[in-house]
Amino acid sequence: MVRVRCVVFGATGYIGGRLVPELLAAGHEVRVVARTPGKLADAPWRDRVEIVRGDVTSAEDLRAAVDGQEVAYYLVHSLHRSDFVAVDRLAAESLAAEAAAAGVRRLVYLGGIVPVGQRMSRHLASRAEVGRILASGPVPAVVFQAAVIIGSGSASFEILRYLTERLPVMVTPRWVRNAIQPIAVRDVLYYLTRAADVPGDFAGFFDIGGPDVLTYAGMMRGYAEVAGLPRRGIVPVPVLTPWLSAQWVNLVTPVPRSIAVPLIESLINDAVCREHDIAQHIPDPPGGLTGYRRAVALALRRIRDLDVPTRWSDANVPGAPSDSLPTDPDWSGGSLYRDVRSRHTTADPATLWSVVEAIGGEHGWYSFPLAWSLRGWIDRFVGGVGLRRGRRDPRRLHEGEALDWWRVEHLERPRVLRLRAEMRVPGRAWLELAVAPDGAGAVYHQRALFEPHGLAGHLYWKAIVPFHAIVFGGMARNITGAAEQQRALSRT
Repeated sequence: MVRVRCVVFGATGYIGGRLVPELLAAGHEVRVVARTPGKLADAPWRDRVEIVRGDVTSAEDLRAAVDGQEVAYYLVHSLHRSDFVAVDRLAAESLAAEAAAAGVRRLVYLGGIVPVGQRMSRHLASRAEVGRILASGPVPAVVFQAAVIIGSGSASFEILRYLTERLPVMVTPRWVRNAIQPIAVRDVLYYLTRAADVPGDFAGFFDIGGPDVLTYAGMMRGYAEVAGLPRRGIVPVPVLTPWLSAQWVNLVTPVPRSIAVPLIESLINDAVCREHDIAQHIPDPPGGLTGYRRAVALALRRIRDLDVPTRWSDANVPGAPSDSLPTDPDWSGGSLYRDVRSRHTTADPATLWSVVEAIGGEHGWYSFPLAWSLRGWIDRFVGGVGLRRGRRDPRRLHEGEALDWWRVEHLERPRVLRLRAEMRVPGRAWLELAVAPDGAGAVYHQRALFEPHGLAGHLYWKAIVPFHAIVFGGMARNITGAAEQQRALSRT
């Protein structure tokens, strides 16, 4: 196999984070581009790749990223922005130009199956436009077009999983009868990886899909069978629009409304491969393409084994703040409210840290569960992420990953964990948990910080101050108490 120099845009995303190790396993040389390289700090392959900081909206960053590369993988979209159509168009045009100037010989892009003669959602239309821009540029482009991708951690799979598991009877919109040709994430990665070393002027649009053509209702019933659930009742009705369906998805699944809306709107069309021309360039995977039920079984096994390398929530949430904590304490940009608490514990630092790093998800937040749950539901109701994103691993965190309604902004194991809020608040908020040795025991330090935006932000902070003793004070007591209990158990 020929060794190829590959650059991957979107390596911190769901597909990009899985493609990188596949390219390395195939013997290729890989450069990854990320706006926030720190999110790759815990990637098991980070020492085997070149990591560069870059933003696809910057021509200068694109120029530096593609310099000296042979194949460029473009796995980025700006769905988190209201102007994503214009942003993605500009980024695609810039990439095509910079790749040509740098002598890149192939671009590879993953989009969606485009319906013929039918109205498309803004999301699907934008992805189709990006594919056309790349394909019409001077560099030969391979544009893969896929329908629903079945794999642990994908947003589409999480919607399917939670709807099927939580609702024994579902009142559904008419689009559940539309034809869909899902594809396993392993087969998507197979095609993407093989695209690097196909000889000649390999280029064009290629539909890729699994061997099964189903309806969304059939996918839900198939999931129930594989998961060992009773047969699900599905009642299609004509009054549920894609927008209303997305509101329901927002309430029932961990996927927030801002992501659910474009995904659901893309289901209004049939999504079936019209050709299998890719086989003329890349043969089917050894053993054939993965069937739908096997893809579901593989995804569920990964979830059960806590072996989910990337998740949809690894990407920043639409509308959530992305800037890091202001310099503290010399920050001069305005008000920065603080709630600071410290507590000594007889538990050793390692035990205390194990409790800190396991916070959230199934372990909860060690303080007033009803208040946290109510705040989570309110956040979901207004279109936020709520508390149901959980965590990838019950014991170990990774910088950049989602943790309920927080994002792990900084992780300095075993000393500091800083979380940035992605809930809907009139400002920006952080929660920092730190551990320091203290003789035979340890000291637990906790800081809640809030940067208000406007009068609403100031009023919000003042309104919740009376509850801080219960919420934040209780958290400090219960975390240190859990560490002491864990230490006592380890000695028995």
